[in-house]
Amino acid sequence: MFVDTHCHLTMLNLEPYAGDLDAALQQAREGGVSKFMGISVDLDDHIALSEIASRHADVGYSVGVHPCEDPAVMRRASVEKLVELAQAEKAWALGETGLDYFHSTDFIPEQKQCFARHIYASQIVKKPVVVHTRSAKNDTVDIIRAEKSTHGILHCFTEDWETAKAVLDCGYYISFSGIVSFKNAQDLRDVAKQVPLDRLLIETDSPYLAPMPYRGKSNEPKYVPYVAKALSDVYDKTLEEIAFITTQNFENLLKQQ
Repeated sequence: MFVDTHCHLTMLNLEPYAGDLDAALQQAREGGVSKFMGISVDLDDHIALSEIASRHADVGYSVGVHPCEDPAVMRRASVEKLVELAQAEKAWALGETGLDYFHSTDFIPEQKQCFARHIYASQIVKKPVVVHTRSAKNDTVDIIRAEKSTHGILHCFTEDWETAKAVLDCGYYISFSGIVSFKNAQDLRDVAKQVPLDRLLIETDSPYLAPMPYRGKSNEPKYVPYVAKALSDVYDKTLEEIAFITTQNFENLLKQQ
């Protein structure tokens, strides 16, 4: 059974399911997906995500603000507010937070401060932090180290081995998306091969980054086995072994204190 550790359940293209998210989740289950973590990008996303999670025993969610959000939105994510929202039983993680200098370098101080607050809140509630980094790997690692963050996921990993090793040394897990299956992603597969199996996670980041052979189409949780398949080739393991390993890793992450 597979776990989609990072899916934007409020953003999926539900046209194939006549607008019915439950039908999309059910199709993913029929393909072997046994757990889903819906990811917040805005502080208010928890409202819809908590409602979805209340209807599905296999769905949890994160609470937090994406670094590409407006600084006014980031400022709403105080430590106190994040801790309050993260107390919910189905709130499995904080985030997604982090740094993104690809889309904007106008608000770097605000991004850094918001990232640090998410880490601090995660340490208080003893739940993992989900970290996004793009064109900001050095500052991302520096903040993780400075805040002594040891409980988290570097999601949708696309960086080099130096970055991977740095966060692994901090205690983080590394999650790969459909990008690892792309034909032009051999460098990423070479990095993935060095990641210890007990720190490996898989995700779709749906509706973005659909894996091969669906690249360019709208992504959804039912495609997470294709990410696992790409990694099974990288590690020379069976698909069933990668499914078991990554599922157990996610359970270990959630149990970690």
